[in-house]
Amino acid sequence: MHLIRTLLLARIKVTGLENVPPKGPCVVTTNHMSTVDTPILLMAFPIQEWSFFAGEKWKSHLIFGPIMAWLGAIYINRESIDRKSIRQAQEALMGGAIFGLAPEGARSKDGKLEKAKGGAAYLAHRAKAPILPVGIVNSDVLFQNFKRFRRTEIEVHIGKIYTLPQLDRRAKGEDLDALTHLIMSKIAAQLPERYHGAYAESSALKAIKNGEDPWPYCHE
Repeated sequence: MHLIRTLLLARIKVTGLENVPPKGPCVVTTNHMSTVDTPILLMAFPIQEWSFFAGEKWKSHLIFGPIMAWLGAIYINRESIDRKSIRQAQEALMGGAIFGLAPEGARSKDGKLEKAKGGAAYLAHRAKAPILPVGIVNSDVLFQNFKRFRRTEIEVHIGKIYTLPQLDRRAKGEDLDALTHLIMSKIAAQLPERYHGAYAESSALKAIKNGEDPWPYCHE
């Protein structure tokens, strides 16, 4: 209930809805700053069949556990490679789902982008699914504002859909690192500079801002 009351004191402004595909498969990648990020995405997007990763700790939660399972949560062990959960995610995408995940894996403590893990790149590459980059702004100050009875304007910026570069091999190691860099640069391009964090000096991000192909710069 606390989470619901907090969201009621917020206003969500969405840009880029025209970029949302009418149906899946599609991988929605976003930054992650708050426990409300998933509800924000669900509220911002048109009603669609969703699936997403969630930490195992939520599975036994009396309130949010059943709700998240109903919404399409796939519970994952964040401490190790969870191959079963990845297979479930691939199956969801093959079934036409919109799959949402945060490549960083965990919430950023200061709101800035952190070095991402390779899960999003691995999933999108294996499923051959297009990717929709999303930047969420101000969810990091939502609870702080709520305590002060201040209204928060949450911004959800949806970028243009894209596909990962074609490789003549299965992506692993340096390939996954480069694909992950591309994914995070696309997310960063939807965010104000104060959130760029680990990708602030990315040449790939600078290329996107200049209207250039970022892929040649993703191996840095």
